Amino acid sequence: QVQLVESGGALVQAGGSLRLSCAASVRNFDDYAMGWFRQTPGKGREFVAGINWYGDKTNYEDSVKGRFTISRDNDKNMVYLQMNALGTEKTATYYCAARRQKTYDAGEALYDFWGQGTQVAVSS
Repeated sequence: QVQLVESGGALVQAGGSLRLSCAASVRNFDDYAMGWFRQTPGKGREFVAGINWYGDKTNYEDSVKGRFTISRDNDKNMVYLQMNALGTEKTATYYCAARRQKTYDAGEALYDFWGQGTQVAVSS
């Protein structure tokens, strides 16, 4: 079983930056690929970024490429999402997810464990 706890959500001005963190409670964290998803009110969760078990391969949703960076620290069981130049994003809840595979995937259904989410609000 993997427990995931996100933190770092806040109200941020358009153009600003924010870093989300996800702490994983699991023995073999490097057995898991990780992902960040987000959900706006009334919509389903969408893939934002994914990272493989080692941290040397990443993937991003097109609209965040060049602005968001996913990273992980396997020694600390942590995953991060650095978000820069926020502005096109609407207020959303960001979720951290763990996949019991070494490689990431953009499919929500392919992740096995989810955190409770952290809210990010962007003010114009």
